[in-house]
Amino acid sequence: MSIALHPGSNVLPAAPVELPEFARRHVNLAEPDFGACVLSCTDEWFAPAERMLQSSSPVFVVGKFDDHGKWMDGWETRRRRNGGHDHAVIQLGLPGVIKGLDIDTSHFTGNFPPAASVEVCHVVGVPDEHTEWTEILPAAALGSSAHHFFSVDDSRVWTHLRLHIYPDGGVARLRVYGQPSIDWQSKDRSALHEVSALQHGGRIVAYNDAHFGVPFRLIMPGRGINMGDGWETRRRREPGNDWCIVQLGRTAVVERIEVDTAHFKGNYPDSVSIQAALVTQGTDQSIVTQAMFWDTLLPEQKTTMDRQHFYDREQIRPLGPVNYVRLNIFPDGGVSRLRIWGRLVD
Repeated sequence: MSIALHPGSNVLPAAPVELPEFARRHVNLAEPDFGACVLSCTDEWFAPAERMLQSSSPVFVVGKFDDHGKWMDGWETRRRRNGGHDHAVIQLGLPGVIKGLDIDTSHFTGNFPPAASVEVCHVVGVPDEHTEWTEILPAAALGSSAHHFFSVDDSRVWTHLRLHIYPDGGVARLRVYGQPSIDWQSKDRSALHEVSALQHGGRIVAYNDAHFGVPFRLIMPGRGINMGDGWETRRRREPGNDWCIVQLGRTAVVERIEVDTAHFKGNYPDSVSIQAALVTQGTDQSIVTQAMFWDTLLPEQKTTMDRQHFYDREQIRPLGPVNYVRLNIFPDGGVSRLRIWGRLVD
């Protein structure tokens, strides 16, 4: 697919792409917002390795050069003349089970690596010469300016990744999709835990619309930094309301809820409600249908702009243990963060 420049612009965006199921269902463990970073690389002459972890989609800026040559939005090494190949070691932002990879060479045409492989390890601290690496992607062919999706069938938890490119070249973005891992057995059962948090295993299951925002930002740490850091739907022109379903990282009895409309001022929801259930079986698709009939955990509450809304036992209905919630917004709009706190249940 060819992408044309907007009139008067010299910035070429990446081509749109249809994501595989593992990328739609799981979060990027190599997200810098979680603390992911490049620990080392063999070379980054043309473009720094850290750039390939950026959350933004890669762009190509026509006519932009720096001291090392053409500016590229990604990691690019120099041309090898002495054999060998390049690699980069990355610390994942969240330890987790890797479900799939995207090695994206967008805008790298005559300078992409013909092949790549990926190794992983689980260590406390920084990998060293004694670290045992496990290959999860044998050397696979890469092409010009394209996403390369690879599913991973491995249930072990990893903390670091080593990307090999053969022999050299450029990678625009690396995405490591997976499920964060947390040791719930070590947690205090008497304390309240944010069981919806992404870093605690929370997961966005489904949503009916996300025209302006990114749903997984709902369960990110911290407050949103701007209006783009949250979930926002299009303006609804028909009856009904918008919704988003979250699987909790652990079954819990909910005692506190936060709905944060930070930065949403002319476009916050008029009101919100939350349904919940204890689901023991079913697919993501069947859960979407089930959720329509779940009991109400938080009855409909009015919201205001750019504010943290907190609800406790006075508003929350005692449904007992739950592991899924559905956030309903009426009729549409944007929510920056959703937080569900509860006491753990085995």
